Amino acid sequence: MSGRVRREEAVDVVWSGDWVAERLGVALEGDGELQKLLGLALRRNPKRAHLLVSNVLGKHVPQKPSVVYGAGYGLGERVRALLGADDARRAVVLGYAETATGLGHAVADGLRDAPYLHSTRRPVAGVPQAGGFEEAHSHATSHLLLPEDPELLGGGAEASGGAEASTLVLVDDEFSTGNTVLNTIRALHASHPRERYVIVALVDMRSAGDRDRLTAFAAEIGARVDLVTRSSGTVTLPEGVLERGQALVAAQEAEQAGRADEAVAGVAPVTRIALDWPAEVPDGGRHGFTPAHRAALEAALPGMAERIAGALDSDVRRVLVLGFEELMYAPLRLGTALEAVLGADAEVRYSTTTRSPVLAVDDPGYAIRTRLVFPAHDDPADGPGDRYAYNVAGAGFDAVVAVVDSTADTPELHAPDGLLARLAAHTGQVLLAVVPSYAPLPVPHTQEPAVLPEPLRGPDFSSYAPEDVGWLLQDLSHTELEAPTEEREEAIQSGGAHYAESLPVEYQPSAEYQALFTAALDASAARIARAVGTVTETVLAERGPRPVLVSLARAGTPVGVLMRHWARHRHGLDLPHYAISIVRGRGIDATALRWLAAHHDPADVVFVDGWTGKGAITRELAAAIEEFEASGGPGGSAGPVGFAGPADSAGPVGSSGPVGFNPEIAVLADPGGCVRTYGTREDFLIPSACLNSTVSGLISRTVLRADLVGPDDFHGAKFYRELAGSDVSGDFLAAVTARFDEVADQVDAETKELLAADRAPTWEGWAAVERISEEYGIHDVNLVKPGVGETTRVLLRRVPWKILAKRGAGADLTHIRLLAEQRGVPVEEVDDLPYSCVGLIHPRFTRGATGADGKAVQGA
Repeated sequence: MSGRVRREEAVDVVWSGDWVAERLGVALEGDGELQKLLGLALRRNPKRAHLLVSNVLGKHVPQKPSVVYGAGYGLGERVRALLGADDARRAVVLGYAETATGLGHAVADGLRDAPYLHSTRRPVAGVPQAGGFEEAHSHATSHLLLPEDPELLGGGAEASGGAEASTLVLVDDEFSTGNTVLNTIRALHASHPRERYVIVALVDMRSAGDRDRLTAFAAEIGARVDLVTRSSGTVTLPEGVLERGQALVAAQEAEQAGRADEAVAGVAPVTRIALDWPAEVPDGGRHGFTPAHRAALEAALPGMAERIAGALDSDVRRVLVLGFEELMYAPLRLGTALEAVLGADAEVRYSTTTRSPVLAVDDPGYAIRTRLVFPAHDDPADGPGDRYAYNVAGAGFDAVVAVVDSTADTPELHAPDGLLARLAAHTGQVLLAVVPSYAPLPVPHTQEPAVLPEPLRGPDFSSYAPEDVGWLLQDLSHTELEAPTEEREEAIQSGGAHYAESLPVEYQPSAEYQALFTAALDASAARIARAVGTVTETVLAERGPRPVLVSLARAGTPVGVLMRHWARHRHGLDLPHYAISIVRGRGIDATALRWLAAHHDPADVVFVDGWTGKGAITRELAAAIEEFEASGGPGGSAGPVGFAGPADSAGPVGSSGPVGFNPEIAVLADPGGCVRTYGTREDFLIPSACLNSTVSGLISRTVLRADLVGPDDFHGAKFYRELAGSDVSGDFLAAVTARFDEVADQVDAETKELLAADRAPTWEGWAAVERISEEYGIHDVNLVKPGVGETTRVLLRRVPWKILAKRGAGADLTHIRLLAEQRGVPVEEVDDLPYSCVGLIHPRFTRGATGADGKAVQGA
């Protein structure tokens, strides 16, 4: 395709991909409409420097609201025709945050009677997760599914069991590789199988291989999978385009850094207007949007548009309705209604703010001409950061109508460097319209509280002394749970099973490996003792005087035992210590939390883990505790009971309930920069990571399976009594505690320094994992396991693809190299790694491939 396209009025115009195409040789190849729909821009990304910018999505490029809405509605009409009226009426539409939330909603409108739900990156207190997934190539990866009606994703099958589950329609802005959509279908199909799925996108940019993969996927799950798109094509990338793109971005950013800062004081007035949004209508599809909601909104839209029009200055001729991240549909429909009210008297455009950082270049052949940068203003779950509005500055808008939800109507929005001030510097009038954020009420507990089980203790369960730890688990020792590692890996990655539903075959170390553990323990015992002392003293100083240690089984349990020993040895304290199960993607054991709340003050509980990798469990714990508290916590109340921060023993401001659990984790080592309470941030060999149960009291990792764990049961685990001859749990404790006295002075000095330091999490590890996931083509952060501890567990429990080792890491990686050699896994030396090593699990698992030792390995 040429760099210029001919529009309907037969006037040659510059294509908004020319700038990138000319400098990098990137080309779009496809049908005649493709270049009208898409432009090109650049971003800093280790996997893909170019960005496809849609002209009809309403995200980066201001467009007529009727054009944006019509694009989605038209796709919905095509899906309706494909399914037939009866099946379309029973379909459920799922859109993807943040870019496709409005598009998906418009598709649902086109189906006329379909309920709608979109994924979200905003946790909402009191709303349990119906699922979630990772979108590793995205700027913000974690998606949650939070329907108010838990049956929404179940397909609407009749209670009598006779009806088939309805069709699920999944909507994204572009279908590039298909990874995210197929992973979503795989996960939902496991719990709610359907006979039919429809994938909808504005453009289909898949390669021939990706097209074949969709066909094979449909056959694999035994369902029909249709694809409906407006246009199709491919992106042609010359050799070396990634490196040249990165260099071009760096050069442009360096040139722009020297220009005047855009943070000028706002000059236009900012006026808040009352929309009178209908109380019964949600702000969007975050918790579900029904046909009844749609009818109520349609009735209210003309009146709300009249109120906006009445607030505009009389000389306004060009208006932008600016939405906010996931809040795309509400401002879009306000925009279409405003078009109808203003008619030919004004030109209305629509776009939204975004999380995604993109390079701006003021050139007609580039899709992103200008960029406004402002701080996040909705207290995002991933912490503070910059947000962006593209192609607004310099676009000649006489007025901007900023539409946000009430959650985002914060001081940051109104700050001197906030969004409203940024807009005021580039337009003559700013109107602020706030849509009330909809959050379903927590479901109150109505059942009588069950009799809670009691903790298990050694020697009946585990080889630890009974006073060292109480296991809030149930004994599944006589249940067959082990599966061969390669079969287990295939089931996990295919979506056929969750990792917590089975156990890997327990690794039996060779004599050579056992000797390596002994040598590592002897070499690092003092280093571990120092970290144990530092984290314990920090906990006592900030969470004392008598904290209740609750370790995350099982990697955290040896650390919890050692912290208990330190407190007793140095201070004569006999701290309670329990072990509890937490499962990535499924949360924490709520029955165990209820037990803890019934026997201890939740404010005294300190969660303990061994180390941080990328911080997934840190985030999982925070979300799980918030959900537990908001759903009524231990007492069955209808509202949240709150949780305190480390220096907030009185509970949140304005809270009248008791202080709840603090979700912050204390860890021995925090190489990922994920927590503020730690013994060290160095990534070094912790010998308890070298082995499995034989250094953790002979306890397996925890198990959560519906047929074994009821709603009032603890999660399960096995006690490997038969491995008593190989047990070194006591040896590990003895070797470390023997060094307590010699490190005491260092611990005192380090603790004093830490307590006075800024220990805010940096999340450096998460950023590194995202980069590695993209760089190595994995596209799933859950398959990147950073740090010595996590890499060791990959080699012991999973089917690894390769190991990245930091050049010059030294003796800390001796056991990693030995395990990798035994399993036939290559070790790649790399620079610029914040960890000592990273274990990679390739997403394309192949059972037929084997390593040097005959064991299955990953496919390339």
